[in-house]
Amino acid sequence: MNKAELIDAMAAGANLSKADAKKALDAFVGATSGALKSGDRVALVGFGSFSVSTRAARKGRNPQTGKEINIAAKKVVKFKAGADLSKVIK
Repeated sequence: MNKAELIDAMAAGANLSKADAKKALDAFVGATSGALKSGDRVALVGFGSFSVSTRAARKGRNPQTGKEINIAAKKVVKFKAGADLSKVIK
């Protein structure tokens, strides 16, 4: 499902116009991004939680040349599915 399909599904499910559904989705993405950027955790009970984790710097290997390279440390976003979402997937 891409963003346009998600907007269509949200509009149909919540009886909204597509424009309102797009605004709601954009607001959710913006609020979630802002919270994660400031180091907060975003938890949606039953759905899951988003958090930021730091990956340590490490050594890697270029698969084409076999030469060892340094991979810098960076922050990554993690998502952990909630119990209700896990039940739906099974």
